[in-house]
Amino acid sequence: MRAAFQRGHGSTTRTAASARPAGLVALRLGLAALFPVPAGAEPAPPLTIHYLERRIERPTPLNNEDPVPDDEGARGAELGLRDSNATGRFVGLSFALETRVVEPGQELAAAFRALGAPRFLVVNAPAEDVLALSDLPEAKDTVLLNIGAPDTRLRDRDCRARLLHVLPSRAMLTDALVELLVFKRWTRILLVSGPEPGDRLYAESLRRSARKFGARIVAESSFDVHGADIRDSALREFALVTRGPEHDVVAVADEANAFGTNLVYNTASPRPVVGTQGLSPAGWGRAVEAWAAVQLQGRFRKLAGRAMRPIDYAGWLAVHAVGEAAVQLKSIDPAAIRTLMLSPRFEVGGFKGRPLSFRPWNGQLRQPLFLLWPGAVVAAAPVEGFLHHRTDLDTLGLDAPESACRAFSGGTG
Repeated sequence: MRAAFQRGHGSTTRTAASARPAGLVALRLGLAALFPVPAGAEPAPPLTIHYLERRIERPTPLNNEDPVPDDEGARGAELGLRDSNATGRFVGLSFALETRVVEPGQELAAAFRALGAPRFLVVNAPAEDVLALSDLPEAKDTVLLNIGAPDTRLRDRDCRARLLHVLPSRAMLTDALVELLVFKRWTRILLVSGPEPGDRLYAESLRRSARKFGARIVAESSFDVHGADIRDSALREFALVTRGPEHDVVAVADEANAFGTNLVYNTASPRPVVGTQGLSPAGWGRAVEAWAAVQLQGRFRKLAGRAMRPIDYAGWLAVHAVGEAAVQLKSIDPAAIRTLMLSPRFEVGGFKGRPLSFRPWNGQLRQPLFLLWPGAVVAAAPVEGFLHHRTDLDTLGLDAPESACRAFSGGTG
């Protein structure tokens, strides 16, 4: 590795959950079914967790791909609720979930005010909406858990003290990808970017990750389909944009999937495609099964009738983290829960083989990420050999010296 790092050698109301590392999660859920709360026990009032989503308009997918589900994120939060209730009953706690979805063009602030005074709000919305909610005077006592905006700036200069990030940032995703490329010595990258704002941000993040770990962008090109269907012309058009100096991989920045899928096997040279398509970094995926993740996958499929997507996982983990903090405290006091969640002693299980925790300098959840293609998990990041003086999880995304966030009072954790 390079720089600061060292590379070694080798609107509904429902009720639901929480946990620790995967085995303990499964054990708690099983025991909850075997030992329900005695009939005469006096239940405590539930802690209500709110879920607020901005529905966004998405382009029609190419290649007969499945569209993004309308309930993406919300279903994950619902499963998190179920799991939190299953474990909370051991200490006499219960949880409720109130969900509100705002259509494109509608005012998100009005929807927030309609929730009353939420203390924990899971937010599935673009970055501008997340910031607007964070800055509402009415939200001064609300902890927001971001599950929909990967924008690194929310963990950097635009951070907020009560804003926690369960979804990995773009910086974390591209760091995970470049770690694997460097590990495999595929360090010469040809970058192809789309025209959308998210594509530009992903490309910028990829450049930063390349500099961080010692890889090199040898050439760049842009591609814009201009509303045309490029499936019939992909063989010819992609050969043009992927010609350049000798390279090991073709990296694509196409978050809307306007062309990236068609780039695979259509490059000028026989090279792997990585990035938003091809070999892709993600917080979760259908192929993840290790560390008892298959149990979470099965429970989600039973609930939602489909595979668990990364934002579903983030929704589950956001509710689960609040529930776990309450269970550890044996209390539903919001201030105490927030304090614990941001403390160095808080850990939460996420079916990823190791405990997860929030970074005290910008509120980002530390977590392993997966390098996936549709059929399998290729690797997990942090990749072997990438070291850090605190935890190798902090090789992914903005480390404390890199982050311009000043809203958090915590140090380097």
